[in-house]
Amino acid sequence: MRLAGKTALVTGGASGFGRGIAERFAAEGARVAVVDLNAAGANSVADAVGGIGIAADVSRAEDVDAAVHASLEAFGHIDILVNNAGWSHRNQPLTEVDYATFRKVFAINVDSIYHFSQAIVPVWQKAGAGVMINIGSTAGISPRPGLSWYNASKGAVNTLSRSLAVELAKDGIRVNCIAPVMGETALLETFMGQTDTPENRKRFLATIPMGRFSTAADIAAAAVYLASDEASLVTGVVLEVDGGRTI
Repeated sequence: MRLAGKTALVTGGASGFGRGIAERFAAEGARVAVVDLNAAGANSVADAVGGIGIAADVSRAEDVDAAVHASLEAFGHIDILVNNAGWSHRNQPLTEVDYATFRKVFAINVDSIYHFSQAIVPVWQKAGAGVMINIGSTAGISPRPGLSWYNASKGAVNTLSRSLAVELAKDGIRVNCIAPVMGETALLETFMGQTDTPENRKRFLATIPMGRFSTAADIAAAAVYLASDEASLVTGVVLEVDGGRTI
């Protein structure tokens, strides 16, 4: 198993990509802390994978500190952090997105990485090792209209991952990013800005050369590689899992 003996903390782990990552990590031998605002969902996934569930709002520093502390208490160490929790405003004209919604998008997508870095990087610096995987997006590489503020937040995630990788390499800490194309998750209709119908799906699928959306299994497979020792020399990568969308 590729992650045997390792421990991981996965945010947004109650559903979607996060759940897929938590399940795959566990199958590869890792012990997993499943962190989500949805406490029941986090506990359900944790029970299924033999890990621990932690209820937390990743946009709040105190919740993040508590989640890291609980994981360290349970496992003794955290080898891998996956910053997966994310949010978007609805696909709509940029001037129609109110400031509260704008701030929520950045608080969940970007502030969370700041909070987790503050909480876990000092721990990793003492240990001389650690792996951070941030879930960015093709939206930060090849933006779709109607999602300007979400695009900007994911552009920040993509760039921040590379910057953290450069700064933390000397400490033995690897930081990478996965940039999925639009996926089959609860946010699909939000990204579309319209009802999820076969006709509307066809219009968006036409922009993806391989002709399908990303799945939790696709993203989990990429995350396993980046988290594993096979990627020991890989840092600062924004790995596009996009069926050719950004070519």
